[in-house]
Amino acid sequence: MAGNTREFASRKLHSLLGVIPVGLFLLVHLTVNYLATRGADSFNAGAEFMENLPFLIFFELLFIYLPLLYHGIYGVYIAFTGTFNGGRFGYFRNWMYILQRATGIITFIFLVWHVWETRVQIALGNAEVNYDMMVDILSNPWMVAFYFIGVISAVFHFSNGLWSFAVSWGITVTPRSQRISSYVTGVIFILLTIVAVRALLAFM
Repeated sequence: MAGNTREFASRKLHSLLGVIPVGLFLLVHLTVNYLATRGADSFNAGAEFMENLPFLIFFELLFIYLPLLYHGIYGVYIAFTGTFNGGRFGYFRNWMYILQRATGIITFIFLVWHVWETRVQIALGNAEVNYDMMVDILSNPWMVAFYFIGVISAVFHFSNGLWSFAVSWGITVTPRSQRISSYVTGVIFILLTIVAVRALLAFM
């Protein structure tokens, strides 16, 4: 009984952290990156503003890295211990379940690499947060493919995760509300994908 209660609470926390604050951070990150579509100066100004926020390191640690680690590690555990019914039933939601787990693993790998390639290198004094840094990263065709896959996976995982979040927290309890939620989260995925892809292309 205690184990079931603990697992229930862990899944609730995992779901909540995926939207707040991890999901909100994704939206902020995409917004700053999208400034690159207006040119290097706009992106650099946005990046500089974010870098100069007070108590940035503590904010990142408490509201980004720790929640992200919990959501990511527990998400990998869920992915490898969950039951996949897509091949047996083929229902749309079962396939979304499979894609949610797959994109979660891809996103986690991508974010670990992205943090190493950006935040860690910046902390070591090997790079600066600016337009040229991203241009240099995306000058490698393999990195272009990796970033496109990683970013689109992250956007899908967040968008589809909103559907699961709404169900888990009792926001959408009827079949009709869940169907509407599927359409809404689908539109969110399309719009955020456009933002993400345009931002990546702006660095190329």
